[in-house]
Amino acid sequence: MDRRLATGLESAVGVIDRVSRAIAAGNVRLAPETVEAEARWLLRSESPWRADESVDPIVSSVLGLGPIQSLLDDPETTDVLVNGPDEVWVDRGGDLELTEVRFSSAEELIAMVERSIAPLGLRIDRSAPMVDARLPDGSRLHAMLPPASVDVPLVAIRRFTQRIQSLDDLVSAGSATEEEVSVLVDAVRDRRTIVISGGTGAGKTTLLNLLAAVIPASERVVTIEDAAELALPGHVVRLEARPPNAEGAGEITIRSLLRSALRLRPDRIIVGEVRGPEAPLCEPRRPQEGCRASCL
Repeated sequence: MDRRLATGLESAVGVIDRVSRAIAAGNVRLAPETVEAEARWLLRSESPWRADESVDPIVSSVLGLGPIQSLLDDPETTDVLVNGPDEVWVDRGGDLELTEVRFSSAEELIAMVERSIAPLGLRIDRSAPMVDARLPDGSRLHAMLPPASVDVPLVAIRRFTQRIQSLDDLVSAGSATEEEVSVLVDAVRDRRTIVISGGTGAGKTTLLNLLAAVIPASERVVTIEDAAELALPGHVVRLEARPPNAEGAGEITIRSLLRSALRLRPDRIIVGEVRGPEAPLCEPRRPQEGCRASCL
């Protein structure tokens, strides 16, 4: 944020706060055009010499993720990693790159996280210094504050992109052979249990999306995820886990969703994350009573 924007508001942060209060009071609609108009009016009435160049950063702070919004607007971006206010990295599908993007302070960085998670009923502070959230565009945000992070606030945002659109593209890209793809397709059609694993950014979600497209449209599919990111055609019911709220209540676990899914008359169940007590329920040698679904 531009430190030189200073009038009776003292800084652009003052404009952000006033616009945010107007939205909360119902005087300004939460939409890009109305937020921009309100910010422009405030700036022109109190800081006319800096109004035009300061509108976009303010709109990004109110509706988006402040200084890093421009990185997320780039369709090539897969990850944005913030190591405190003075160190922002971006991954555009290759090596990590250190950017020139900066926050004015740790307080501005924390405020950005708080604005992002507040509509989701989540909070982050010293008593609850870690938070996971799914942003409106489907991106996943993870943030940590001291004392959980030793030195500075940390933020990691993962954007989900589907660059490979079909199994044929997978072969063309050299990620799999035609024979390997054929084996996987047959496994889906034969309703075998499939486990997809790999490191961060290995393409697990992409492969799962491609294989799920082979499922007949007449079959009812129940998906269970930490953050809903699968985009499947056909008869699909989507379930999403939820962390506890600020009072420690309201948690929805993948295990509980998996048990519920068995009562939704699924033909197939897709579990996006298996890493805890839900694992025994997914064990193919231990089918649950009354379960008629195959797990992908």
